[in-house]
Amino acid sequence: METQTAIFLSIALPAVGVVTNLFLKGSSNFRDTITFLIALGTFLITLIILKNESNKFGPNYMEFEIFPDIGIAFHVEPLGITFAILASGLWILTHLYAIGYMRKNQEKHHSRFFGCFCFAIASVMGICFSANLLTLFLFYELLTISTYPLVAHKGTTEAIKGARVYLGILMGTSICLFLIGIIWTHSISGTLDFSKGGILEGKVSNLMASVLLALFAFGIGKAALMPFHKWLPSAMVAPTPVSALLHAVAVVKAGVFSILKIGIYVFGLDFLTQSQASIWLIWIAGFSLIASSIIALTKDNLKARLAYSTVSQLSYITLGVALANSMSVLGGSLHLITHAMGKITLFMCAGSIYVASQKTKVSQLHGLGKNMPITFLAFFIGALSIIGLPPLGGSWSKWLLILGAADADQMLIIIVFLVSSLLNVAYLIPIIGIAFFLKSEQIETENKYADGSFFIWGPPALTAIGCILLFFYADLIKAFLEPLVGEYIGS
Repeated sequence: METQTAIFLSIALPAVGVVTNLFLKGSSNFRDTITFLIALGTFLITLIILKNESNKFGPNYMEFEIFPDIGIAFHVEPLGITFAILASGLWILTHLYAIGYMRKNQEKHHSRFFGCFCFAIASVMGICFSANLLTLFLFYELLTISTYPLVAHKGTTEAIKGARVYLGILMGTSICLFLIGIIWTHSISGTLDFSKGGILEGKVSNLMASVLLALFAFGIGKAALMPFHKWLPSAMVAPTPVSALLHAVAVVKAGVFSILKIGIYVFGLDFLTQSQASIWLIWIAGFSLIASSIIALTKDNLKARLAYSTVSQLSYITLGVALANSMSVLGGSLHLITHAMGKITLFMCAGSIYVASQKTKVSQLHGLGKNMPITFLAFFIGALSIIGLPPLGGSWSKWLLILGAADADQMLIIIVFLVSSLLNVAYLIPIIGIAFFLKSEQIETENKYADGSFFIWGPPALTAIGCILLFFYADLIKAFLEPLVGEYIGS
């Protein structure tokens, strides 16, 4: 299969899933099976693209010209294909998890839910393979639109309010800041194409480069950089499968993926370093990293605690771009993967706890660990990966980021990374301690809780194993991603 056809199918197959979910509304088992096969097919197609292109920076494939020399265009490069494999692969597990969660929790409107899920994945695939800023922006907006009904799914006052905050911040930042940055970039450079080494060097002053970077960094609201982060905790009113994939992987990772891609292919690492255009971003991201971790410590609601943890962890990736050297960018790119695997595990475990016990607060988890050992063991493994302890994948991405900070002579940022990891310990490990080592005041009733069906505990158990495997295969992923910064290694 040719690469151009495969890219088209990676977007079209999930889009077909939208239609099948609407038409098979009355046949839940058949509908869910077809959607599973579509998810599996999408993943296999991304593997075909990987086989065809490996880790090359491939040519552009123009699909639809909107303006002269500007249109919807796609290409393959190491970061994009990595994100595509990650998102499509985790979609398979999350779909299985969502089937168990939605049925066991007696959620309504399954067809609409899974249809919007498919729409969101189609948008993510478009983001992964976007060859220019216009294509990235259009699929970025489609992702926001497709996930709004998922955030508002429950239809309660709280859900509608949370969805409005979600939509307002993400659409507001993208139209008022991101779009302006795109238009300005075209006026400066005459192109919107992603290019090795960037397209801005020699065409804009250092000060203007800093302003333009600010338009992108804050305009890409999905990266949840403070103060444009509140949409993420507001979106936690959504059903847990939404939180698991879309707000631990697809939506938030689309944000930091976009920042990585713009930093590498629009600004270029050399230009960011020489112009010092990203110095201010180092400190904003560092503040977001620490402040959101401290806020997470204060949250008793489990999903809210995980949401603020995500805000913090996304700042690691933004810092990878802002430090603007090979180690920091490789660390940020690897953290996109390791954090996704760890955080989706934590969110799915939170959903499993809710399905089994209807408990949503950390202070309510007394004694549940003994009754739900698989769920809480998976949570423990995911937490250790987020903290960055070996032998879990998160340890490598954080180590590379620390090396990147050292290469940039940012000793204070090394301290920020270390303090953040200690804060990770402080807000994650007590959850395990409460579940396993504190007795419930109603232990006789707690015995009725259990891990539940495989659809509930199986996916987080598998992603927890993924956190371990990432530790042993991180070097292969790093080697695959090295062409992102090939011209900078050794400089």
